[in-house]
Amino acid sequence: MANLWPWLAVAGVGALHGLNPANGWAWAAAWGLRSRDRAQALRALLPIAAGHTASVALVAGAVVWGSAMDRFTLQVLTGGLLAACAVLHLSRRSPRAARAPAGKAGLALVSFMMASAHGAGLMLVPALVPLCAGEASLAGMEGAGPLALALAAVGVHTAAMLAVTGLVASGVCCGVDVSARWLGHRRP
Repeated sequence: MANLWPWLAVAGVGALHGLNPANGWAWAAAWGLRSRDRAQALRALLPIAAGHTASVALVAGAVVWGSAMDRFTLQVLTGGLLAACAVLHLSRRSPRAARAPAGKAGLALVSFMMASAHGAGLMLVPALVPLCAGEASLAGMEGAGPLALALAAVGVHTAAMLAVTGLVASGVCCGVDVSARWLGHRRP
């Protein structure tokens, strides 16, 4: 059971990240509400997963190779990237184009930036260290190296985050539809 705790911590932090609106459920719900299609909210999970996984994988790789990561530098870089993207988006010629929703690449980028800015991968370090440097492997993974264990942890973390993100985004879309019907209003 002691070998299972780091894996449970990785999944638990993933579920916690799924509850955070900055990590994607608000974006996914907005996609679903804007298109009036709840399935669109679930389709938004793939780009959200790509961005979040990239951010967490950077930190997992740093843990495996023993590199130091400075959180302040990471936050300044992602904040600068966010500012550059905002300026680029707002500098479009027409106001209508500036109000256009983000595409899949934009959704992946904002997911990467949010996960990096608030230190999603850094939260996993206490669980990654015993996994990658200790003997906390699951059955069937005893021969796996530290990089394989780190990638498996990123996968478990992302799966837990996506499950919760999808549930919350779908619930928001469903709740808006039900409340609109209950109140007798049509959604614009």
